Amino acid sequence: MSIVLITGASRGIGAACARRFARDGHRLALLARPSPGLLALADELGALAIECDLADEAQIHAALDTVELSLGPVDVLVNNAGIVHRHTVQGHATADWDHVMAVNLRAPFLLARGVLPGMLARGAGRILNVSSISATSGTPGLSAYCASKAGLLGLTRALAAEVKAAGVVVVAVSPGSVETDMLVGSGFAPDMSPEDVAEFIAFLAAAPKAVTGASVEVFG
Repeated sequence: MSIVLITGASRGIGAACARRFARDGHRLALLARPSPGLLALADELGALAIECDLADEAQIHAALDTVELSLGPVDVLVNNAGIVHRHTVQGHATADWDHVMAVNLRAPFLLARGVLPGMLARGAGRILNVSSISATSGTPGLSAYCASKAGLLGLTRALAAEVKAAGVVVVAVSPGSVETDMLVGSGFAPDMSPEDVAEFIAFLAAAPKAVTGASVEVFG
């Protein structure tokens, strides 16, 4: 039984991951912005719910401390949380750009950095980053989102190379169109459900260590 920390866990892929890992008997810490959905899911699964603004570094550090004190060191980190601001580059406010980068790219870095000492000490651990096919295919109006997800692939590969010898596995999953709230208004039809992606993430959590550094596109 592992300690699994999932961000963006109140809905969509994050909630589906929580239910999937709970089925295998893991102990869960669920991070998300304050919402009734987060508390209801934690109650349903007997999980630890932590309300956290992932754009706020201090809140991330506090959340990690809470997980460590309440459950123990994290074995599996699922960096799933993501946001989108739809603007053309010319009309993109700097504050919106920075917000996307903070949640989609800086938060996974901070969370990975926070859980790594324990993983390295134990010689084991999994960091699973949820990127997107938008990381490699440009979409009009989504420059910040595309750039943040491309950056997450770079972080995945660099970190995987750094910690491979210590037994820590780092992988990115890049889903296509998933039936989530984020897809609404995008103009794209869903090709898969959040549960489809969660199943694959659960597979990667137990896949052979040779998968480390990979970025796997999932199209349903």
